[in-house]
Amino acid sequence: MSKIASLFVTRLYRAQLSELGTAPDAEELERSCISIAEGDEGGQRWCEENNYPGYTSYSSLDNLGYWFPIFVDLVELLDKHVAAFIEDLQFDLGGKKIKLDSIWINILPQGGIHTSHLHPHSVISGTTYVAVPKGSAIKFEDPRHTMMMASPMRSAQAREEMRSFIYIEPKVGDVLLWESWLRHEVVMNMSEEERISVSFNYGWE
Repeated sequence: MSKIASLFVTRLYRAQLSELGTAPDAEELERSCISIAEGDEGGQRWCEENNYPGYTSYSSLDNLGYWFPIFVDLVELLDKHVAAFIEDLQFDLGGKKIKLDSIWINILPQGGIHTSHLHPHSVISGTTYVAVPKGSAIKFEDPRHTMMMASPMRSAQAREEMRSFIYIEPKVGDVLLWESWLRHEVVMNMSEEERISVSFNYGWE
C-alpha cells in the first residue's frame, strides 16, 4: 500500500505567556514599552536615519532585562517557553545551552511594516505581543521557495502544512517561537492603533 510521509517539518510554537508562569501585567508592559521608546533618543535617531516606519530598540537597547525590572520577569518566562520548544525540536546541544542574546521593543504605527527577513546569527527567534490591533498578522514563508523553480502555485484550499505562506494573527499575551532561519515578515498595520511587540533571539553557547 502506498504511503505519503511529511519530511523535514518546520515547527512553530504558540502559547500564552501565562501558560508557564505569571506573566507581567499587560498594561504595565505596554506603558513600559512606550516610556522606553519616548526616552530612547538613540533608537529614535536610528529609526529616522534608516526610514524605519515606527520605533525599534534593536539598535540601541537590545538587553532590556538588564535595564528594566519588568523585562527581567518577562525573560524568566520566555526562558521556560524556549526550553519547551527546544525539547520539542530534539536538538543535541552537545553540553552547551540555548541562551537569550538579545531582546528589543517594536512599535509600528498605522502603515508600519517589517519586510521579509530572517535572523541569521541565532538559533531560536520569537515575539511576544503587547498591543495587537485588529487585523495584525505575521507571515511565514515556506523555506523551500528558492528551490521551487518550476513548481505550480498551491491551491487556495491547500492544507495549512502545504501552503507557501502562513499568516498568524496573534493575541495580546501570545508568544510565538520559530527557528531563526525561517523567513517571516510583519504585515502592514492598517489600524490607527499602534502595534507593540517584544522580539528576541536565543543563541547556542
